[in-house]
Amino acid sequence: MKKQIKVVGAVIENGHKEILCALRSPQMSMPNMWEFPGGKVEKDEDIFSALTREIHEELSCKISTLNLLHENVHEYDDFIIQLLTIRCRIAAGIPIPGEHSKLIWLKRENLASLVWAPADIPAVELLIAEKI
Repeated sequence: MKKQIKVVGAVIENGHKEILCALRSPQMSMPNMWEFPGGKVEKDEDIFSALTREIHEELSCKISTLNLLHENVHEYDDFIIQLLTIRCRIAAGIPIPGEHSKLIWLKRENLASLVWAPADIPAVELLIAEKI
């Protein structure tokens, strides 16, 4: 039986209606693919607290969480991921890549130009379709 992992991802939008995209480093699994930053939910941790903690650890900034955007279960070769993407705003600081190779801000209509990790694709498609 494959290991199941519950993961949260931050859909961080700035005042210019751009969304923060994070490039997975060569040392990470699924290297050089784009994702919404975040990480694993720990035991007895709610998804919003987990995301706030992960973003502080990974990007050295503080966020305010807004609402759940999308939930997706994706089966990879070695594990199954339950990815919960959550809309957020930067509350303090500037995102600095710690684990990731690169961070960029992109408009919704340009999100499809990146090679996304498979579990993130449904949320990307949803954001593109919103056209806010």
